[in-house]
Order: sequence, then C-alpha cells, then structure tokens
Amino acid sequence: MAQPPPDVDEDDCLPEYHHLFCPDLLRDKVAFITGGGSGIGFRIAEVFMRHGCHTVIASRSLPRVSTAAEKLVAATGRQCLALCLDVRDPPTIASAVDEALREFGKIDILVNSAAGNFLCPASALSFNAFKTVLDIDAAGTFNVSRVLYEKFFQDHGGVIVNITATLGSRGQVLQTHAGTAKAAVDAMTRHLAVEWGHRNIRVNSLAPGPISGTEGFWRLCGPQASRILHFIGSPLQRAGNKTEIAHSALFLASPAASFVTGAVLVADGGMWLTSPNNTVMLTGFPSLPAKL
Repeated sequence: MAQPPPDVDEDDCLPEYHHLFCPDLLRDKVAFITGGGSGIGFRIAEVFMRHGCHTVIASRSLPRVSTAAEKLVAATGRQCLALCLDVRDPPTIASAVDEALREFGKIDILVNSAAGNFLCPASALSFNAFKTVLDIDAAGTFNVSRVLYEKFFQDHGGVIVNITATLGSRGQVLQTHAGTAKAAVDAMTRHLAVEWGHRNIRVNSLAPGPISGTEGFWRLCGPQASRILHFIGSPLQRAGNKTEIAHSALFLASPAASFVTGAVLVADGGMWLTSPNNTVMLTGFPSLPAKL
C-alpha cells in the first residue's frame, strides 16, 4: 500500500519536499487561494509554489496570511502576496482581485478554500449559525468565482478548484449546515462548468475527508481514542494529510487535468463509502442553539 507523503501538523512549510509531479508543472502561473493562511489552503499554496506557481493567499485575517506568506516565500523562493478579504463581501473581493492583478498581471487558478464548520444537531442550530456557514462556504465560493470571472477569467480562461466535502452525499449527524453548504458548492461546480466551459474555464470540486493537522480535524473528529475508532472501518484505515490534498488540487489545477471539468474528486481514503453514521453522538450535545 502506498505510504502518504511527509507532512507537518502545524501551519509551517515542509522541511523537505519530494516532487511527484514535474517541478515546472505550474511554472509562472498565478493562483488566488482563499483561506490560504492555514490548513489545507496553506499546504495547497506551498505545493503550487514548489511547482513554479506564484500565489495570492487571502483571508479575513491579514496578520495570519502575512505570516503565512513570509513562510511560503522563504521555503519556495516564489512570490506570495497576502491580501485581506471577506468572501461574504463582494467589494472586498473585488479590491483584492484588483490588487492581485496589479501585482501579477494575471490570475490563472482560483482555489476556493475558505470555509466554516462545527458540530451541532439541527435542532440546536441557530438560524444565524446556519446562514453564516452557507454564506461563507456556498455564497463565498460563488462571490469569489463571479468576481474573478468578470475581472479576468471571461476573457482569458482559467481553472477553479472548489474545496468541498462528501457530507452532502448522505444524511450526516451534526452536519446539516456544512453538508447543505458543500452540496450547494458541488452543484455550483457543475453549473459553472457547463456555463463557463466555452470561455476555456474548467471548474471542479475537491472533497477531502478527515485531514490531520487541520482545525477541522481536531474540532470534528474528537479525542484520539475516538479518532482511532473512527478510522477502523475505512478502506485505508487512516486520516489523510494536507500534502495529499494539495497533490489532488495540483492535479486538478494543472494541464494534466485539461479535459476534466464539472467533476468532484473525492480524496478521503474511501471513508464516504464505509463509515458508520453515529447517531448516538446526538445525545452528547446540548439542546440550546449554537450561536455564530
């Protein structure tokens, strides 16, 4: 069985990197990555840069992405521009895209990685909490894609990779909000692939499973004993890591996937096929609404 590539749990660059793809795969491309200051988004930025790409990493926290950009530039020698935006606020997105275009003159790849999630039963989910997750995940993905389409992609083509999940593939306890949002993004992926294909724009979804070293992993998978039991029934019997997801994103963003659009690439070790749905977890959560 193939071993996973090395990774580190923290939001730090890999101490060493071994290329599985051609090192020049994204030479002189420019990628705009939301949520690029931490977790999966950070590792996607790093792996893209190690394959010749310049990046723009953007989130609501400018200090976070600024620190991340310094790490990425030091480790890869490529350019990384840190910008502040809120994916729920189109004017801030437009300003960030304009600044990126002034800096690089183009944007070839968009990775929609900004997301929000937590565990909560639907009966305790506040109206605002539900709306906030949909605003960040679903509306945010549309907002950034729509702005980039208008400002660059419609005339020059491009690639969009939406980071989603398999939560919408079946009913999942404690995940009504996130499952609904990610299902909407996967539907959006298909619609945009159809509408924008004639503009030479490819749009695909990438659906990771539990990924170690991410905030979502610690927040959603529980303590170590629970995590061990969680993976026993999965085909690969382990969590994934950020580098594995970054390699999947690299494939979708690269010329290797030049005829792939409207697809959902599931990278979860087969967990969505076999994992039990633990309804007993519902008894461990309070009945008061979750506030967000």
